[in-house]
Amino acid sequence: MTDLEGIARCLELARKAEGRTAPNPIVGGVVVDRRGKIVGEGFHRGPGTLHGEAEALAKAGAKAKGGTLYVNLEPCDHRDGGRIPCSQRVIESGVARVVIGAMDPIPGHAGGAKRIARAKIRVTKGVLREACEDANAAFFTWATQGRPRFILKAAITLDGKIATAGGESQWITSEAARAHGRRLRGKVDAILVGVGTVLADDPKLTARTRGAKDPVRIVLDGSLRTPASAAMLAEPGRTIIVTREKARELRGAELWRMDPIELVALAKRLGEAKMTSVLVEGGAETHARFLAAGLADELRVYVAPIAVGGAARSWVGGAGVATLAEAYRFEYAGAPEMIGGDLVVRLRRTR
Repeated sequence: MTDLEGIARCLELARKAEGRTAPNPIVGGVVVDRRGKIVGEGFHRGPGTLHGEAEALAKAGAKAKGGTLYVNLEPCDHRDGGRIPCSQRVIESGVARVVIGAMDPIPGHAGGAKRIARAKIRVTKGVLREACEDANAAFFTWATQGRPRFILKAAITLDGKIATAGGESQWITSEAARAHGRRLRGKVDAILVGVGTVLADDPKLTARTRGAKDPVRIVLDGSLRTPASAAMLAEPGRTIIVTREKARELRGAELWRMDPIELVALAKRLGEAKMTSVLVEGGAETHARFLAAGLADELRVYVAPIAVGGAARSWVGGAGVATLAEAYRFEYAGAPEMIGGDLVVRLRRTR
């Protein structure tokens, strides 16, 4: 097994737990023996469980001695719930070499690679580093900025509209594209919408994918217009209504009072609640607020091959910018993907 193959397999394993590990990263581990045969694989399944490399080493047992450990994130050098650091597990396993994708960004956790190297174990760092950092982009954002990573999602026409001039919006994209978007819900910690979306569409805001975890539901609702009959309030799981009102309760929801509702402050509070990723599904004014606040870390745009023209709503509202120099800028994160005849584009903010 080459180093590239080993780390690629770690990422494949790690992604099995997407949306389930917060505030921890997704981590996969692979152990091969002296002959290059895989003798142990594992991945981190969530807080309180073994880290990916620890599970792989446990499965390999004595077969790890003299072999190589592959892991997409630097083994931690701290005690998690009383467990010994993963760096110590690596040293005690007897492996001769460790290959690491990305380094741990948390100072109190990092240092595992140095400790392993001091034990005379060969360490190779930075294999598929960009892919490894991208896979854990939410964790890196939370670890370095103390807030979740926000992903703005929209389904649009070729001319950037989310509805016709008459207000018809169901459905712009194909069923296959909509199912793809719902699977994305199962990979994040929370989903956020403005109250206008709740009133217009009465969404359940669930993953609706077999085996997927439903995200926490968050609604920006300054005047507390969410009706007690809203479909999402009947769903199991956690719903948070962020409001300026002093009301004590709303059936099936937690009320977070903020006056005014300031997104940077809300982002910090969500980070303190150990949420590392939030999918923002609009509407247009909510998207505009996140862009203006500098919190639109990623975009996921589903583009249908249709145009509607006229004064139909864009996926971004607000006052807009006056000059191109003020425009919100992004870069393409990989090649677009075709899903059910629609184009799915992923972008990362550059400024």
